[in-house]
Amino acid sequence: MNGTILIADDDHRIVKIVTHCLEQEGYRVVAAQDGEEAVRMAGALKPDLVILDIMMPKLDGLEACQKIKGAADVPIVILSAKDDLVDKIVGFKMGVDDYQTKPFSPAELALRVKAVLRRSKGVTDRKKGQEILNYPHVYIELATRQVRIWEQEISLTAKEFDLLWLMASHPNQVFSRLQLLEQIWESRYEGDEDTVTVHIRRLRRKIERNPAQPELIKTVWGVGYKFEAPKQ
Repeated sequence: MNGTILIADDDHRIVKIVTHCLEQEGYRVVAAQDGEEAVRMAGALKPDLVILDIMMPKLDGLEACQKIKGAADVPIVILSAKDDLVDKIVGFKMGVDDYQTKPFSPAELALRVKAVLRRSKGVTDRKKGQEILNYPHVYIELATRQVRIWEQEISLTAKEFDLLWLMASHPNQVFSRLQLLEQIWESRYEGDEDTVTVHIRRLRRKIERNPAQPELIKTVWGVGYKFEAPKQ
């Protein structure tokens, strides 16, 4: 058994298709019919991953995600009939790990589930290692997700921290927006690259002394972004 996956969708056809596909991959699949039931089942079953439809009765997928994430650090994939960038940004801000737009290929969803679980396990393993990045004026601790820059404690969202950790772990390496999308969101769709731009902008507002003239997250025009450690 590869793990337990909770799927919440009021469309029984979708639930049946996804359940069959994931069971073929060796997962145990349990189903909820609405957002409230999903929250209850997530708390009781402690699944390895949760798949939430965005449009559900009682609680929608984003509300259910917020409640589930508030209780446990479980990876979440959102299903949506809407290919709406605003919805995606809101979802990622709440800690959504991936976003699958309907209609979709069950095989593609299974690949996304595997990728999210693999990345989630990798983060857990790194946390056990108590990894710390300590540059002049910049301190980042993975286990506690603590960030201190120029002697100030900085509060970051999950994705903002993941972006900072990835780039700060590879100082001066230039990442394209598509590379960051693949690494942080496990997505390869170029249309989603605006999500990266928005998160970089928000990250700069929090960590840069002057976001208009960034010292840490530098833009490499025509290529992407890089982390540049401050000088002594």
